[in-house]
Amino acid sequence: MGSIPSPGTNMPRQPRLNHLFSLGPHGFHRIAYTEWGDPDGRHIVVCVHGLTRNSRDFDELAAYLAVRGCRVVCMDVVGRGDSDWLDNKSDYGFAQYLTDAAALLARVTAPREISLLRRLQGTNEGHRIDWVGTSMGGLIGMMLAAKSGSTLRRLVLNDVGAVIPWPALARLKLASIGEGARFASLGEVERHLRETCATFGPLKDEQWRRLARHGSRRRDDGTYALAHDPAIAGAMRTGGGGVEFGSDFLVGIDVWQAWDAVKCPTLVLRGAESDLLLESTVRRMQQRGPRLKLVEFPGIGHAPWLMSEDQIRPVADFILA
Repeated sequence: MGSIPSPGTNMPRQPRLNHLFSLGPHGFHRIAYTEWGDPDGRHIVVCVHGLTRNSRDFDELAAYLAVRGCRVVCMDVVGRGDSDWLDNKSDYGFAQYLTDAAALLARVTAPREISLLRRLQGTNEGHRIDWVGTSMGGLIGMMLAAKSGSTLRRLVLNDVGAVIPWPALARLKLASIGEGARFASLGEVERHLRETCATFGPLKDEQWRRLARHGSRRRDDGTYALAHDPAIAGAMRTGGGGVEFGSDFLVGIDVWQAWDAVKCPTLVLRGAESDLLLESTVRRMQQRGPRLKLVEFPGIGHAPWLMSEDQIRPVADFILA
């Protein structure tokens, strides 16, 4: 894995940790997010993770974009990371995730008091909002981009498309067996992640350790548990509350209706060995949707980590264009 270059020596070391409160069918819940770069920056990049992951998956990408002028906001989807777990488990679903994402966009684009100098420099111009989503996070972004009046300028879909094949869903369901397990140490958590996330591609040892640290929580008895609600495992079976999946059951779950409504330029990243984003799906998306650029990563399955230079550069080039 190549090193990630920066234009200077001011690479941010740690993000700012923030939160907001969003409303669901059964009350309010806390949404955590990490933020990199100038808090007054007008070019906002929102990054959202996969089904059982968290915001810290984007540390390398966020730091890279931050020193290039972007304000990068990475959300912990409800039930993951530092966000609340929902009491009513049936509320997990894309309807709630879209509501939370809209609340986050409202928060980060809210007017801020800025100096006269910054106004003269053009800081009062409108925001540019781009979206980078891995797997589930990509589906959330696609659904937002499909909405009337969407403010998303560019969309990056990391190893997810308009069809989720049944075999991939079955594999994800099988992988969820044992969720809620306890681990005696962070070392055990790391070994678990190395096994279950092997298809994502190789990482450095320090990156695996960081994933274990941010992807687990220490319990009162000293053991560790993964930092997500085990109840989310079946959340992709239905859209929930106003979000409808397609009915091509012979192929899998489809969101063609959303993809057909997307108008913004889109970058699709695909692990060449992915079982969730098939080549045939990408070809149909190119025929039906907006301008689409495809980048494939050889030897990688579902889903690329976006933590190495060769994976970060295509995203940065697209976002910064």
